Amino acid sequence: MQTLKNAAIGSTVRVVKLHGEGAVKRRIMDMGITKGVDIYVRKVAPLGDPVEVMVRGYELSLRKADAGMIEVE
Repeated sequence: MQTLKNAAIGSTVRVVKLHGEGAVKRRIMDMGITKGVDIYVRKVAPLGDPVEVMVRGYELSLRKADAGMIEVE
């Protein structure tokens, strides 16, 4: 299983599944990250947290823990 936190910088990945429960999963979905959406990985901070991505035409920073809940292909 590949997750968003393991995706290479400069790559575009597609969301396969969102893991997590309740409010955390709902917050990720509210940010526009849903099954089937393409995400472009812009950059990763030096210590790996946060991950900056481009989704649905806007920039978004995600914590590494949240990025680990997003399964991609």
